[in-house]
Amino acid sequence: EKICDEFIELKGDRLFREDPSIVGGLGLIEGKSVVIIGHQKGKTTEERLHYNFGMASPEGYRKSQRLMKMAEKFMMPIITFIDTPGAYPDVGAEERGQASAIAHNVLLMSELKIPIIAIVIGEGGSGGALALGLADYVMMLQKSIYSVISPEGCAAILWQDSNSSRLAAAALKLTSKDLKKLNIIDEIIPEPRGGAHKNLDKVAKLIKKSILKTLGELEQLDPNELKWYFFYFCNISRCYNS
Repeated sequence: EKICDEFIELKGDRLFREDPSIVGGLGLIEGKSVVIIGHQKGKTTEERLHYNFGMASPEGYRKSQRLMKMAEKFMMPIITFIDTPGAYPDVGAEERGQASAIAHNVLLMSELKIPIIAIVIGEGGSGGALALGLADYVMMLQKSIYSVISPEGCAAILWQDSNSSRLAAAALKLTSKDLKKLNIIDEIIPEPRGGAHKNLDKVAKLIKKSILKTLGELEQLDPNELKWYFFYFCNISRCYNS
């Protein structure tokens, strides 16, 4: 609402059901028509339960696929907002093809010949984040994180001690500063002291400004040049193999 002049939400994956943890639809930003897709966590306890704490099911990712295909059909740029601890890992989600849904999202985003901008606005966790993160330009809010696993989970697996989360966080290099240095992301959007929630209007203006600037640059490129994801994956591979 603070970034778009208009937004029309579209629901459902046309296969099973609606997943509220992923919100998507048509947006208008300063006269530019875009497709917006993002995780929704909620604020109150009741909202967080309704949105499943931002952990999307296969239906949510298939809904995003439907919107991405529509975006390419009408040559509309895609903007994704990432804020999830990861995809929902319950038995039902696995039975309905969670891994397949995530993989198809990544494949589809790698093939689209329209500009894609991804913005990590809080927590970018594992494949649930990557399913919306394969983009031509990746931004992160200054205090957000982006990682294959949480520091607590990593510490519990490697050292059988979740209290070693600080050590794990340093090893994972999950901060915006670390990831910018490793060329995994393209831009860091500054936040006010205490975090984005302290001044949402100011942060929304900064995000909007960055989106418009980046869209202007990406729209000048030939569609066949929008293949930067290859270098994005190469950078990730180098970081974790070194």
